[in-house]
Amino acid sequence: MARKALCVGINHFKNYPNNGLNGCVNDVNDMVSVLTGFLGFTNADIVMLTDAQATKSNIMANLTAMVNDAQAGKFDYLIFSLSSHGTQTPDTSGDEPDNYDEAFCPHDLAAAGDHWDPQHIILDDELHDLFVQLPKTVLLEVYLDTCHSGTGLKAIDFLFDRKPRYLPPPSLASFDMVSEREARSFYQSFGKKKTKQHVLWAGCRADQTSADARIGGAWHGAFTYFFCKQVRACQNKLARADLLKKVRADLKAGRYTQTPQLECQATTRRAKVG
Repeated sequence: MARKALCVGINHFKNYPNNGLNGCVNDVNDMVSVLTGFLGFTNADIVMLTDAQATKSNIMANLTAMVNDAQAGKFDYLIFSLSSHGTQTPDTSGDEPDNYDEAFCPHDLAAAGDHWDPQHIILDDELHDLFVQLPKTVLLEVYLDTCHSGTGLKAIDFLFDRKPRYLPPPSLASFDMVSEREARSFYQSFGKKKTKQHVLWAGCRADQTSADARIGGAWHGAFTYFFCKQVRACQNKLARADLLKKVRADLKAGRYTQTPQLECQATTRRAKVG
């Protein structure tokens, strides 16, 4: 397979310095190590965007270039990993039954009035509309170590060096519009047109938080850390479904309150990553 990957990690947010994270850049380094060590990628195949590099325009430009090149037949395997805050914003397109969009926070996250500025927030709809343009022959694998609900933080998390990768909407008015909606999976938007070639790994359920945690003396996304650990341990010889079980077991043993999700067709679940 001809391969291309975009790995994004954001610890620092230009306009929200008090809402920073600690493990997202380490997640990028972990993912690159796994991609080059076990999934057949070279350093030249991978674009890394961290902190100030990871603006919305830069992230979307790189993703668009990947999709365009795949359409041109240059790539048949794409990976996109994102470690950052997740958030929510009221739906303006009218396509969401619960009236809000899941969203991802770039480095240049900004508000416009009561809501997030659409020029500085990445909506699930935008990713969906881009990724459905991929040819059916292209395998897309997405890793999201972020969360879209602030309701999953448990008291036990305060006993450890852990924080949720979630930012609430920027105003009370915006928060009220989304806070009572039923939590749902990002895949419901990502996978509106499901194909066996789209794979989504998510760090938690929609009603949980993904942990930014101190593990082994350094900060990581808990999902990314244990995912990379298990790929290395099995030399990437396990099926995705079996890999997921091991990552879940690691998180449970560490008393994390998140349950990673794998969304893809059954045949893809039975195949190894890559």
